[in-house]
Formats: sequence, structure tokens, C-alpha cells
Amino acid sequence: MNLPLFSEFSPASKEIWKQQTLKDLKGKDFEATLLWNTAEGIVVEPYYAAEDLVDERFVEIQACQVKNIGWLNQPQVEVEEEKLTNAQLKALLQKGVDALMLDLTKNKKIELTKLLDGIKLSETPVFFQTGGREAATVSELLRFIPYQMKGGLADDGLARWTQTGELSAAYFKELANCIRQTQTSPQFRTVCVSSHAFHNAGANIAQELAFTLSSAVTYLDKLTDEGLTVEDILPKVYFSFSIGTNYFLEIAKLRALRYLWQKVSGEFLAGYHNCYIHAQTSTFYDAATTPNTNMLRATTEAMSAVMGGCDALTVHAYDAAFQPSDDFSERIARNISVLLKGESYLDKTVDPAAGSYYLENLTLQLVDAAWALFLAIEEKGGFMEAIAQNFIQEAIEENYQQTLRALQEGKRVMVGVNKFRFDEGAFVTPPTIDEKPIQSAFKLLANRRIAQSFEA
Repeated sequence: MNLPLFSEFSPASKEIWKQQTLKDLKGKDFEATLLWNTAEGIVVEPYYAAEDLVDERFVEIQACQVKNIGWLNQPQVEVEEEKLTNAQLKALLQKGVDALMLDLTKNKKIELTKLLDGIKLSETPVFFQTGGREAATVSELLRFIPYQMKGGLADDGLARWTQTGELSAAYFKELANCIRQTQTSPQFRTVCVSSHAFHNAGANIAQELAFTLSSAVTYLDKLTDEGLTVEDILPKVYFSFSIGTNYFLEIAKLRALRYLWQKVSGEFLAGYHNCYIHAQTSTFYDAATTPNTNMLRATTEAMSAVMGGCDALTVHAYDAAFQPSDDFSERIARNISVLLKGESYLDKTVDPAAGSYYLENLTLQLVDAAWALFLAIEEKGGFMEAIAQNFIQEAIEENYQQTLRALQEGKRVMVGVNKFRFDEGAFVTPPTIDEKPIQSAFKLLANRRIAQSFEA
């Protein structure tokens, strides 16, 4: 006789579970003891059940998680000289690397034809960090590449503006031309909308989502003003997100992003649902003290990214916070993706978080928190006006100070920083760069590491 699994146990509702918990707490306050209030304003319960998945939007959220299975292992490479870097790139492609992110900001005289010799962009996606030279980079690529390219530009001009106060009057016109020039390469994405400036300034997850989403809408508005259609722009847009240490919330963050972007982009183009996400491990949470713990943080951040559904992943070297990374640290970073594929099989399914009572609820609560903040920005006139009014900067600063105080008071733990610290050998003080104060009409977003105040 076939009986349903666990049929010998009578069903127990969530209320029955709560009553038993209250009994076991022996007078302790349930909410104070077991509920977790996050910085995003989310209340996390200790127990979730099927009855918590009654909101019809759970089905919509799951439907938004459609993507190609797996992700691209995409390390970042700083380009200094064409021939040596070209040999390095070819070697990386033999070691589990699927795509490349090339940092061209240190040497703006690089000849791309020499740098990319023997690397075919129709097979290997290559993203370029140009430091504001997007138009020149695209023009140079098109001079010697006759086929459809994969990859794109990894520059976010609006994010750069929030950190430097500088935005060329011709920026959106030049970006629109980049889109026009690469229309025949649909997988070469030229509009990068990144969360890194907000994340590294100290934003919480709901803020990061809302501010990045608002930035994306600004790109759509500005580029349509330059004569492009929404149909031209949307396929060229992709997101680049930093992934922090809050394991489950970071998974929910990327799932929420897909839902929110479909909601927003659908207002511009009905039925549009493509959302390409590049994720990178956080530099905000890297520490120079007990630096090997950065490997542990990078691993959980990478797991959050791939379980949240990123399309490409960059894992930073564990020692990059305080010294130039070496072959060992870069290999460890690169192999995190390799291990998550080859031994954890996380590339064998799409949306592994689907159906989890806990993660589905986290995702929905993040959606609501981020959407409310996004609407508040729109009421202020949009992203650029909110920056001009210092609304975004002040919100981030308040959250950063709260996070810092929690670490200083021991209410929050960073292993190897404010607890379980062990400095192997002589402590290496990260180099400081003397920068002249930038004059700006608004407060600039700082590029921070939360551990720095503990590294004296």
C-alpha cells in the first residue's frame, strides 16, 4: 500500500508551531528573542511555511528568473602592456575562464588590436573598463573586428558622476552613438548600470536596488532624448552588482532585481523581460587584517551571486585590498567559480531558491522596500535630481554609520576584523592615496571599506 510521505504525522500549522515556541521560551518575549529586523526594514521570522506563500506575486517573481543556465567566470585583468597581457589572457582562457573584464584605465594608449590578438570576441565575451573612453574604444574595436562581438562596456558614467561630480555634456550623445554603432552585435552590451558606487559608500540592499533601478531609468530617459527608441536601448542595458556578506539577502537581491527590472522596463516596452546581471564580490567588506578571511567572504558572496541568478561573476583576489594581487591569490579567486560549478553543480539549474518559503519571502519584502524608495526618488524628480538634493547620499551615509557602529559595539561580527582577529606576521597597512578635495555642487559618494577603521 502506497501512503503519502510522512502520513503518520498530523499536519501542524504555523500558529501551532508558534504556540509551542512560546511555551518553550518560558516567558521570554517572542519578537525580541526570535525576530530579526534588518537594515532594510525587513522583519525576518524564525519559521516560514507554505501558508506564507499566498501573495500572487510569488509566481510572478519565479517567472522572472528565466536566464541561460549557469554563469560566466569573468575575472578582471588590469592591462599595462599589450604583449604581456595578451599572453596572460590566453593563459586564463585555458584555466576555466569564460569571459574577460579588461581594465584599461591605467594605460589609455593600449592598442586593442595587439591586446586582443588571437582572442575572438564572437566566442569569448570581453568587457572593457575604459575610464570614460567608451566612444573611442568602440570605434577602435570596429576598425578591426568585422564580426558580431560579445561582451560590452563596463563603464557607468552616472556612477562615476556620483563619485567625482564630473559628467561630460556629450556623455549621453556619445553613449547613444555607441549603441548605434554596435546594433549588429546584439550581445555587445554598451549601457552598464552598476550598484558599486552605492554599495561601496555603505548602502543597504534595498537602497542599492532602488538607486540602481533609478539610475537605469535615467539612462532610458536620456538615451531616448538622443533619438534612440526603447527597442534600441533595452537590449544594450545590463546590470553590474556588488555582492556583500549577507548570504540569504544577497540571493534575494538579485531575484528581486529581475522582478523589479521587468516591472520598470515593461512600462517602456510591454513584455520585455531580459535582465543580464554581472556580479562581483564586494570590496567594501574586504579587510587587510586576517586577510585569509577574505577568501571565506568571497566564497559565500560568490554562492549568493550564482544562487541569486547572475549571468557572469567576477571574484576579486583576497589580497587586493592591501597589495597588488599575485598569481596565487588570483588563482584562488578564479577557482571559486570553478569549484561552484565542478563540485557544487550550481550551474545545473536555474533559480535554485525557487519555492524556499524563506527566500521567497525575503525576495518579496526586498521588492516592496526597494520599490517604495524608488518611487520616493521619482517624486523628487528622478535620480539626478535626488543626487543634486543629496537625498541619496544622506540615506547611504546614515546606513553606513549604523553599520559601522554595530561593528564597533560588537553587535555585528566581521571575522578577522572585530572578532577572531589574527594578524599573520607584520601587519601590512594598505597604501593611502593623497587626493585633492573635489569641488562639487553635491556630496560625493565615497569609495569605502568598512574594515578600514579597525586597521590602525
